[in-house]
Amino acid sequence: MNNSAQNSFLIFLPKKDFNEEEFTIIKKRLLKAGKQVFITSDDHSVCSGSKGMKVKSDTSFYNINVNNFSSLILIGGTGSRNYWKNELLHRIVRRFYNSKKMIAAICSSPIILAKAGILQNKKATCNSEDKLELSNSGIDYQDKNIVVDENIITADNSLSAIQFTEAILHLTKHI
Repeated sequence: MNNSAQNSFLIFLPKKDFNEEEFTIIKKRLLKAGKQVFITSDDHSVCSGSKGMKVKSDTSFYNINVNNFSSLILIGGTGSRNYWKNELLHRIVRRFYNSKKMIAAICSSPIILAKAGILQNKKATCNSEDKLELSNSGIDYQDKNIVVDENIITADNSLSAIQFTEAILHLTKHI
């Protein structure tokens, strides 16, 4: 992997109702660590956070080249539930997984990883409201703030965003 790809992180934002705290904390911490951050969504214009924040996507959801990024981070919020069954996002997740890249999901977005089929035989966590969704998918739900299982990191909510980002930075040093 070339050096710029190694320092490039792709953040997926739901087009509506993403968790602004998670996004802001994670993006700021990655930038502070000298990483490049790119935003993608299936909306070509602007994503709207749950409290009105507007964020423009940098790269098209439909043309993602996994070789350009070291990691995929899925931001949660109620809007991420609209992607639980999004087959295109599932394919992107599987491409990152099959390329042995780091994948991280917080809040309600770990369900996307479960539905994409990459959490089989793995431990994971998510927002407590969604834990049945994870368990019913046959995933080993852990009642923890952060769970790291191989190259996959899951977190429960925005209160864990700093710890989640530190786990991301730590894991990407070793991939």
